Amino acid sequence: MPGHILILGGTTEARQLAAELTGPTEPGGDATVRITTSLAGRVARPRMPAGDVRIGGFGGPQGLADWLRTHGVDTVVDATHPFADTISANAAEAAKATGTALFALRRPGWTAGHGDRWHPAGDLAHAAAQLPALGRRIFLTTGRLGLAAFATAPGADALHFLVRSVEPPEPPLPRHTDVLLDRGPYTVDGETALLRDHAIDVLVTKDSGGPATAAKLTAARNLGLPVVVVRRPPPPEGVPVVHDVASALQLLCRTS
Repeated sequence: MPGHILILGGTTEARQLAAELTGPTEPGGDATVRITTSLAGRVARPRMPAGDVRIGGFGGPQGLADWLRTHGVDTVVDATHPFADTISANAAEAAKATGTALFALRRPGWTAGHGDRWHPAGDLAHAAAQLPALGRRIFLTTGRLGLAAFATAPGADALHFLVRSVEPPEPPLPRHTDVLLDRGPYTVDGETALLRDHAIDVLVTKDSGGPATAAKLTAARNLGLPVVVVRRPPPPEGVPVVHDVASALQLLCRTS
């Protein structure tokens, strides 16, 4: 096992990995492994992982490379949100510059099932452009950033948006917007009631994967609602990817 592992975190999988790596040492195991999780600091009250934690940006790829050198990091695990493509690109550049081992921990994306009415979108602007043809009352669950794409899209003023996020969304917002501050996990019954109470006829989501927020997809399927699904960006070229914590632990053992 590497001596110092930096986990670029903020996801459930990042917290699970940190907990596994900082748990009780098995007989004959290595108690000298240092685990540091880095959080972006965009959430006021983040769910804190086990081990050491740093909060805030690094100052781009050069700043991250300097941090890796200064703190003697052996391996970086990019366990950020699947859509956090900027930090993923910075991590790939910094790891290459410093010769630090790097891999990504990405939970699998969602897949459409029988009865789903999914409309794929390449990005938020593409998602926004599809909405006028699909409905008028939109449940927007793409997070608090990037809402300008929906505020400025053609036909947006004729739509009503319910925006759900953990923190208050950043302007500009669509003209007709209600904000719901909430954090998962969610239930199918709860999501179904929410869609009905707000007379939602279109759901918009990023393909984040995982069970914590998947209930909205089941609720939309049961109600026959269309879902615009924004495809996740690919990981940086050449970066190995594992899809669960067990595989990440196995790979860490092989990098020692």
